[in-house]
Amino acid sequence: MELQKELERAQNERKANKRFLGKLKRRPPKNLDATVAELHDEVFEAIDCLSCANCCRTTSPIVRDVDIDRLARHLRIRPAELVEKYMLLDTEGDYVMNSAPCPFLGADNYCSVYAARPKACREYPHTDRKNFHQILSLTFKNTLICPAALKVVERLRGIGN
Repeated sequence: MELQKELERAQNERKANKRFLGKLKRRPPKNLDATVAELHDEVFEAIDCLSCANCCRTTSPIVRDVDIDRLARHLRIRPAELVEKYMLLDTEGDYVMNSAPCPFLGADNYCSVYAARPKACREYPHTDRKNFHQILSLTFKNTLICPAALKVVERLRGIGN
């Protein structure tokens, strides 16, 4: 998978994906969660996140207090030190990483805090969540960052047309 080609494709499909997801939001089919979960599994059988890591390079997850505590324990530092060294408050009052790429992303695309990573990282790109219709705006944004999210939406569009 060539990341640049996938990101260009995401831009080319931007309007169609936004229109499709808007339509899904207005009228979600009853089996949407099951369908998306199946597509998620299919897509992630073929995609290796370690060959990409674009999410870790370009975005920052929301980091909750429970995540801060877990990360601090993992790094053997105080939560306040973790926040001071690695985080900032965004405009909505949520903690996020203070730099991109993520300070815990290695040159080999491995996460140095993988076992203790924030919940938002664990769940990214959120294409296997229940009540998927509630996060369609987020899913649209993720198609522009994550080739796997793009493929899930494209396959869903293929079913829906």
